[in-house]
Amino acid sequence: MTHADLVFTNGPVWTGDAARSWATAIAVRGGRITAVGHDEVRELVGPRTELVDLHGRLLVPGFQDAHVHPVFAGLTMLSCDLASYETAEEYAAAIARYAAANPDRPWITGGGWSFPAFPGGLPTREQLDTVVPDRPAYLTVRDAHSAWANSRALEIAGITRDTHDPVGGRIERDADGNPTGVLHEQAMALVGDLAPHPTEDDLMRGLLAGQAHLHSLGITAWQDAIVGAYGGWPDQLGTYLEAARTGVLTARVRGALWWDRERGLEQIGDLLDRRAKGTVGRFTAGSVKIMQDGVPENFTAALSEPYLDGCGCVTSNRGLSMVDPELLREAVVRLHAEGFQVHFHAIGDRAVTEVLDAVEAARAAGGCLDLRHHAAHLQVVDPRDLPRFRTLGVAANMQPLWAAHEQQMDEMCIPFLGEKRAAWQYPFGALLREGAVLAAGSDWMVSSPDPMHGIHVAVNRTAPDADPTTPVFLPHQRLDLGSALAAYTAGSAYVNHLDGTGSIAVGKLADLTVLDRNPFDGPAHEIAHTRALLTYVEGERVHAAADA
Repeated sequence: MTHADLVFTNGPVWTGDAARSWATAIAVRGGRITAVGHDEVRELVGPRTELVDLHGRLLVPGFQDAHVHPVFAGLTMLSCDLASYETAEEYAAAIARYAAANPDRPWITGGGWSFPAFPGGLPTREQLDTVVPDRPAYLTVRDAHSAWANSRALEIAGITRDTHDPVGGRIERDADGNPTGVLHEQAMALVGDLAPHPTEDDLMRGLLAGQAHLHSLGITAWQDAIVGAYGGWPDQLGTYLEAARTGVLTARVRGALWWDRERGLEQIGDLLDRRAKGTVGRFTAGSVKIMQDGVPENFTAALSEPYLDGCGCVTSNRGLSMVDPELLREAVVRLHAEGFQVHFHAIGDRAVTEVLDAVEAARAAGGCLDLRHHAAHLQVVDPRDLPRFRTLGVAANMQPLWAAHEQQMDEMCIPFLGEKRAAWQYPFGALLREGAVLAAGSDWMVSSPDPMHGIHVAVNRTAPDADPTTPVFLPHQRLDLGSALAAYTAGSAYVNHLDGTGSIAVGKLADLTVLDRNPFDGPAHEIAHTRALLTYVEGERVHAAADA
């Protein structure tokens, strides 16, 4: 008998296999699962076997994040990180502390602030001048679609009332046309391109900090949703390749190469070159990321009908299609023919339709059928498009944490979408019923990368910290716990092309997570209390909580 290297026993095992969902023990040898069962697995324990007693805690397949930015998030953690604060006063105090602690930094950079913290949803340059009067400051919002700059930064960039909005972007202005300090989308680059760029050492430190945090949440693999230069951030492809070559990349990562919106089809040759050199160890660069629209909070998400204004009247603004729909079709047809998976950002209903139309054109043109294109975010989806996800083979890449009544939803989305479109938001339940493949991710640094928090919202449609009186957000779109957990494991493994992971079965890689409890046994409103204690990649422990 060949003994196992590692045996988990004495606790529930959720396998993710519909035919055999539960077990109580598994064995691992050579990084792969060799047995799934019950007491009989103990026969594989030998003198050198590491025995992990679950003590009744739940073992699940390792979580996978299908849309995340860990290098950028890690860099933010190491700079002026505002993500743990909620009010304008807290932001000001944190920025002041960071500036005082770093007197030699020529710029104050970082991010993590949120729109609802400020009156009218927008900070001003004067607020930032108060705490950073002597140096340029540039801080990105949590969703990375806008940035907050002080007067010194605007001055260095030459941004005045006479500066025209760049294509695909907008400079916030006061009633007299003067810039207020907030830059949206492509306008971010006017300042962001001038700020000091992270060094190669900074990028590596950011990646390792991000990886450690993701591992601490039970995440064993992810798809980096932007691998390329974007919004003042440098290209991190070389960072991933170096991490993979040297073995410090302990996660499995699929990189989505950035589609430059300022270029056309001529960039496909460059993408092919990047893909050719972009597979090393646990990293592969087999996807292309196309951002088709913006976000509703700054009115750049692409809608079929115009936004409403603060009084409920129809405006002339339908948001932005970042890539012309005709070019989008041509690009997706070409990328599909070249064997690229396409990872779309699509938030508004018009963007979702444009993305699906492009994939339909690509499938009609022929080529590889197993590319697993996927559309992320899917905030507003026309019900007529729901069945197209299944028929076109486009996976629905959910960010469930956003599907709840919170200040940003209730004050910055619903009033400007209107009643009909507000009811089309985050239709996870409908997509599942229509037969779509559901994958899940966080979009961290935009929001928490904790899978259990996302699963909590997918099941409850209320925020993890919601008051019990908070209404459920579109309750008919809730998922059951098993389906939500499957999205974060098997579903994300599917879009990450990691078929040897995502479930617990003989022959699969031993990418595993031990949780501190079994959320199937508790009330749904306590799902978010669940924590990851142990994380394994290929049978090697990459994280252990202090109380594991």
